[in-house]
Amino acid sequence: MKSKKSLKFLFICILLFNMQCNDDESVVVQPCGIEIILDNSAFNAAESHAIEDVIINNDCITITISDSGCDSSNWVMTLIDSENIAESMPPQRYLKLKLINNEVCLAYFNKQENFDLAPLRVEGLNEVILNIEGLATPITYAY
Repeated sequence: MKSKKSLKFLFICILLFNMQCNDDESVVVQPCGIEIILDNSAFNAAESHAIEDVIINNDCITITISDSGCDSSNWVMTLIDSENIAESMPPQRYLKLKLINNEVCLAYFNKQENFDLAPLRVEGLNEVILNIEGLATPITYAY
């Protein structure tokens, strides 16, 4: 009788261990930040804004700007790609940062925004040069 209880206990333990999470499952990485707009007409129509700082981390770009206003939380930042790819090695893309700031105040604020660079990848290559209007030097996006 005791061996039957032991077998049942062992069977239950095996079942419980078998139901644990599988560590081999792939982790889905979510894109970071705001999607970049790929639109030549929007690129040509947009006025660019000066950029204070840029940091690339994997497929994310963090852009810092400064402007006057009442509260930077109401600002809308949009990164627009021209859809033109220069056939250099590595290839080059052209972007503008558009800022919508309808505030009229004398205070001066900084704001950071994250954008997802993955749509700017060029098939078959592992890096692209980003020429962002308002930024003094081009930056390299390696993927």
